[in-house]
Amino acid sequence: MDTSNRPLSPHLQIYKPQLTSVLSISHRMTGFALSIIILLSPVIIYFLTNSADTHQVVISLLQNSIIKLIFSLALFGLIYHLCNGIRHLAWDAGYGLDLDSSYKSGYIVLGVSISLTLLILLITGAF
Repeated sequence: MDTSNRPLSPHLQIYKPQLTSVLSISHRMTGFALSIIILLSPVIIYFLTNSADTHQVVISLLQNSIIKLIFSLALFGLIYHLCNGIRHLAWDAGYGLDLDSSYKSGYIVLGVSISLTLLILLITGAF
């Protein structure tokens, strides 16, 4: 059976990204990133509590602008993952499964995630 002339199945290069697919992929990526952050958190806590020298090194690292940006993105990832997880739970319960509701809830998730992230950063003085 010669399969060389058969058309290839459509893939990511052919499909236009849609809000639903982008949010789904983002949900998986933030979940993976948060699992890595959870694994690194005990290391940071250890160095914060180990000695005065290591404590000072960690504090000086955390005051770096790039590290602040990374933590801000991690905060957004946490809030986004939480909000989108609630959206998925609503879907599991049978709510908001039609296309129009799916898009509305997607925009709500993005809006709430960005707003809460900015609000927390402003309240904590991270900016």
